[in-house]
Amino acid sequence: MALKATIHKAQLQIADMDRHVYGEHNLTIARQPSETDERMMVRILAFALNAPADDLRGKLELSKGLADAEEPELWQRDLTGDILHWIDLGQPDDRRLLKAHGRAEKVSVYGYAYSTPIWWAGIESKLQRCPRLAVWQIPAEQSQALAALAQRSMQLQVTVQDGGIYVSTAESSVEINPIALKRPADE
Repeated sequence: MALKATIHKAQLQIADMDRHVYGEHNLTIARQPSETDERMMVRILAFALNAPADDLRGKLELSKGLADAEEPELWQRDLTGDILHWIDLGQPDDRRLLKAHGRAEKVSVYGYAYSTPIWWAGIESKLQRCPRLAVWQIPAEQSQALAALAQRSMQLQVTVQDGGIYVSTAESSVEINPIALKRPADE
């Protein structure tokens, strides 16, 4: 008998002063049995960092993620179904990223393991022709501290200012300082 996903709820308040994006989002996260708290929390963080200021070009959505290998972890699709932003986590292979780059206006990857620099060094040269690709490393000790905030029902405040990210609950907070491994050509 297959194990079912565990449902987590997150009330997410975003104050992104760098992008001038402010809002509240109620997320329902289907955490697959193979997904760790760390990966789930990085997925929530990626949502907060990429939530659009409005829904005029479509909403950012959590996809089926690990349950469907053909979908990213998050994506923003316009009203016609075209993919505006494809967001993956971890260390996807270069073929997956090239395919995503061909399908989406923008592609972002958030790596969070100690081995992220090694993974990136192995595929970086294959992705030089991807001008719309952004690759970020969340330092492993910070993503692990973020995982400690995970609960079945969460109220999270995400504040972004001057490139620094602060994720807070009523009890504690974590500072995240992502490292840009690759930025899009237009930035």
